[in-house]
Amino acid sequence: MDWVEKYRPQHLQDVVGNSGAVRQIYEWARDWSRRKKPLILYGKPGTGKTSSAYALANDMNWEVVELNASDQRTKAALEKVAGSGSTTASLSGASRKLILLDEADNLHGQADRGGAKAIVEIIGASQQPIILIANDYYSLTRELKAVTEPVQFRALQARSIVPRLRQICAAEGMTCDPAALDDIANRAGGDMRAAVNMLYAAAVGKEHLTAGDVHTSAKDERSTIFELVGATFKGRRDADLLRMAVEVEDTPDAVEQWLEGNLDHMPDLASRAEGYACLSRADEYIGRTYRRQYYTLWRYASAVMLLGVADAAGGHGVHGRIMPPSRWQKMGASKKQKAVRAGLSRKLSEMTHIPQDALREDFFTAITILVERDPAKYVREFELDADELNLFIHDKARATKVVKEVAKEEKEKAKKAAAKEKAPTKGKKSRDDDPPADTGESRRDPSPGQATLF
Repeated sequence: MDWVEKYRPQHLQDVVGNSGAVRQIYEWARDWSRRKKPLILYGKPGTGKTSSAYALANDMNWEVVELNASDQRTKAALEKVAGSGSTTASLSGASRKLILLDEADNLHGQADRGGAKAIVEIIGASQQPIILIANDYYSLTRELKAVTEPVQFRALQARSIVPRLRQICAAEGMTCDPAALDDIANRAGGDMRAAVNMLYAAAVGKEHLTAGDVHTSAKDERSTIFELVGATFKGRRDADLLRMAVEVEDTPDAVEQWLEGNLDHMPDLASRAEGYACLSRADEYIGRTYRRQYYTLWRYASAVMLLGVADAAGGHGVHGRIMPPSRWQKMGASKKQKAVRAGLSRKLSEMTHIPQDALREDFFTAITILVERDPAKYVREFELDADELNLFIHDKARATKVVKEVAKEEKEKAKKAAAKEKAPTKGKKSRDDDPPADTGESRRDPSPGQATLF
């Protein structure tokens, strides 16, 4: 059995490190109520975020309903799994359900269309506690940050990891040299999961573990693109930069775009111009690589861009966040807009019984004029969200405001209707044979599922 799962903490008191974060989630759960915001546990992998959530559920006798990145996380899927779970009681006898959404910072692309918006809606209607887990807190949407309470998990210190490794060795009936455990803890880089996996790999088939057994089970220490960009601007040695270029998963053309996207960190305009010149030269080698299918030229592209930009930066470093290429963000926004437009056309086609092609070519302009005159009316009529309304009125802030106001009005109407149903009737008793009151006007509503444009 995998040692990570076998020795996963069963109680909060067994969680290694991050005592402040563990105390914070326990106090949140101890007197949980619907007025409390959901927690979002964030930090590097292997710091105990998911283990703490499961240990909390075990201590509180809560059932866990989990949805992670391996599942499809469209709005419909989230509402089906997490949405129903957040409003219904547990059938297993548990006091509550804990809705756990792992890797919440990986909601992106067409596969997760509407997922972030659905999470916010589920949080607003939830009658059960919710915990979200993320590696990068800053990649979450602003709306999601506003409705959650952050809890940071920091990388574990080596001296905190060693006692846990010693306990596992004792439980497995194996003796370990202290130097071997220290080596594993230092190599893990604050990642308890990596430390346990390295211990497992080194200890397979052995009764005694020495420091020499650890080298073959070392954690994968490949460089990331963030480390490569940072090292380039800091002016690391040429040999180190070329080695890191081989270790990263990104191809030279992607590395070139990352460097270009962060040239704003150059100390002055002359340095930035020199950096662009090096990237331009490297781009020629990348073009020749693809035209000739001669990938040996990639090494020349890597050398020109990395060493050239490093020389231009002069060891100035990066003062701020390393950002992905801006063109990627623009491409992502364009892809999202196309997906919103396609979804809107499909929805309007089903509601009005007009083919999508005819709707786009003959009616979209007329619908736009109507929506611009009274956006709130058509938000209700067509059930538009902020992105869909923005396609008509081309004002993101106004679209968001209108949708929020309509949602608030609908919620107030639902509360009044619920209160009216609960209120006892006084005086006159209703009779089935009483004729309906004449309001002075008659209006025939459209059949369910059919919307009217005019």
